[in-house]
Amino acid sequence: MENNVVVAEPKPAPRVGVVLILLKGKSVLLGRRRGTIGHSTYALPGGHLEFGESFEECAARELKEETGLDIEKPEYLTVTNTIFREIPKPAHYVTIYLRAVLADTSQVPQNLEPEKCDGWDWYEWDKLPEPLFLPLEEMVRSGFNPFPTE
Repeated sequence: MENNVVVAEPKPAPRVGVVLILLKGKSVLLGRRRGTIGHSTYALPGGHLEFGESFEECAARELKEETGLDIEKPEYLTVTNTIFREIPKPAHYVTIYLRAVLADTSQVPQNLEPEKCDGWDWYEWDKLPEPLFLPLEEMVRSGFNPFPTE
């Protein structure tokens, strides 16, 4: 008698991304993505939340790794729940949005991960480039305004 064991392939699990809306006047910092998910779309700096990391620690670490910039006053803003169906392997991301300002306004963003990004630039919130990375597009379409209202 044969012992036929069927091993089910594990379902993909949602990943947690943390992104930073870095404010400079009426502008935000965006980079054009390179890679499988969202290739050639404009996205905020950020990345995957690591085990044991706070949202603020993740945002500061990812920004430093990607641009060399330092921030102050990071604060939680909102979250999106995005399913990427149009890529070779479907992906599900819960994206946490924080906002912050530069610790030193004379800092200039560098492209420290050219294999992942074509470069960084400042864009006015009401004149964002297209196409936007899907989670950012969903957040923008919802009408969310990342700028303080004071």
